[in-house]
Amino acid sequence: MSDYLIAPDPAAPRLTRVVAGHDQSGQPVELSVVEERALTIYLNSREIVTAMTIGDYPEYLALGFLRNQGMLGDSDVVTGVDYDAELEVVVVRTAQETSHEEKLQKKTRTSGCAVGTVFGDMMEGLDKVRLPETRVRSSDLYALAHKINRTPSLYLEAGAIHGTVLCRGDKPLVYMEDVGRHNAVDKIAGWMLDTGTGAAEKTLYTTGRLTSEMVIKTALMGIPVLVSRSGFTAWGVEIARQVGLTVIGRMRGQRFVCLSGEERLLRDADPARVAEEEGKHGRKGARG
Repeated sequence: MSDYLIAPDPAAPRLTRVVAGHDQSGQPVELSVVEERALTIYLNSREIVTAMTIGDYPEYLALGFLRNQGMLGDSDVVTGVDYDAELEVVVVRTAQETSHEEKLQKKTRTSGCAVGTVFGDMMEGLDKVRLPETRVRSSDLYALAHKINRTPSLYLEAGAIHGTVLCRGDKPLVYMEDVGRHNAVDKIAGWMLDTGTGAAEKTLYTTGRLTSEMVIKTALMGIPVLVSRSGFTAWGVEIARQVGLTVIGRMRGQRFVCLSGEERLLRDADPARVAEEEGKHGRKGARG
């Protein structure tokens, strides 16, 4: 996909494998299923977490996870990111050693699939978040949904996976997938940190539901607009309104719902002129 800086590669051999089974009639079938791998993330000499992931872009996942958990701050200088494919380990090195014993003690499990992880003090930085009051055009939202939903992806190939896309205006830029939507967001954050890409005027599009952690991560990344094909949680909406994050969900075909940032939404497209989705992610007859 030439329009993307990074796009899914559903043909990559390490991401899926074929599994034999039988259908509802007892007939033999073969399905392409997503692989899961354990990736252990270190910050300098300290083991931080082991995450289940599909295994692509491990360096971005490690960087983004540490940044979104507040373990890499603006003043921290990353001197190296080393990935050992045989051991499935990523080591992120900084110019100065850091200590996170207290933060590790506060680690809790969240509602995210694939064991999303959040630390108890993640919300401490929210009171300092001031997101730009970016205007959102409904025409851009419809254009993004149309392009993203027709992009070849692991979701269309095998299912059982979430996608997250960093966008600007009506253009999708970086499309990441993983078994957990939090991992997909962390990969985006890692790419932004590694490339020095700013968050202003950006939109984060996700296939997953908009929980409190998804809203918190988006806000702490400085991205002013969050869009999803799925629904919301009440706490996620409450936090979005608190920090001034525009949140739009249940976006399918002609329909969407804005629960935060309505004053920043410009409805410049006639929904009646937008085609309804056909099949999985807008593809008639696509595999489920």
